[in-house]
Amino acid sequence: MHPLETYLRELTEIRGPGVPETSYYPALRDLLNAVGDTLKPRVRCVINLTNQGAGIPDGGLFTADLLAKNPGAEPLKGLLPDRGAIEVKPASDDAWVVADSAQVSKYWTKYGHVLVTNCRDFIMVGRSPQGKPVNLETYRLADDEASFWAACAHPRAAVGKQGDRFLEYLKRILLHAAPIGAPKDVAWFLASYARDALLRIEQQPDLPALASVRKALEEALGLTFQGAKGEHFFRSTLVQTLFYGVFSAWALWHKEEPSRKDTFDWATAAKYLRVPVLRKLFY
Repeated sequence: MHPLETYLRELTEIRGPGVPETSYYPALRDLLNAVGDTLKPRVRCVINLTNQGAGIPDGGLFTADLLAKNPGAEPLKGLLPDRGAIEVKPASDDAWVVADSAQVSKYWTKYGHVLVTNCRDFIMVGRSPQGKPVNLETYRLADDEASFWAACAHPRAAVGKQGDRFLEYLKRILLHAAPIGAPKDVAWFLASYARDALLRIEQQPDLPALASVRKALEEALGLTFQGAKGEHFFRSTLVQTLFYGVFSAWALWHKEEPSRKDTFDWATAAKYLRVPVLRKLFY
């Protein structure tokens, strides 16, 4: 069963009058562990950590090798979650307000990363290049509480609409604090964002804004995208070109002055891309 389907089914079974938010913790833990088990190293969610001077987080994300070094500690004592802390609220709460709360600020100061969720919205609070708290990546399963519980009643339909995108998001969140020490790690993140973008636009069959881009690419490359397969190839090519183009532009921008202190702006990518068709595309 898809992890999202399992998650939504478990929430539906638990839901009821007077059920406290803590009752939803196991479903969230199982979801994060199902995704974490696919990663290397594996990432595990542990509920209810000890107070280490910033309050008691609802959970923490640990790499399995870190947990292996501290067997038998439950709840873990003196061990910081190397992939971040977790703050969970009821589906009725506004996750964005919670992410901006004083309690999350305390967690962020102590742990560096905090995954905030109300079961339907997911927000990773991290650190900006200037060392300030910032909402890095977010994901919304439903626009409001009512539509969320409606989606829970039809979990397979929810998986069909956004299951793959949701898993890509969670993988990036669980890997976010991991050091990028090899080219393949960079390639994975680029590919993940590209897959997410492709899934987004393929769920929108009619996107007039792409028509002019498609025409420009056909003229520049001297080819025609025909039929459903041609349309898929066009959109896939476009997404990969955009994401890998931005990365290439960043690499050239950084090479220009390795010790620079300013922040790269993707909108200036065309300035650094030397291939004419790429410059035209990005402009």
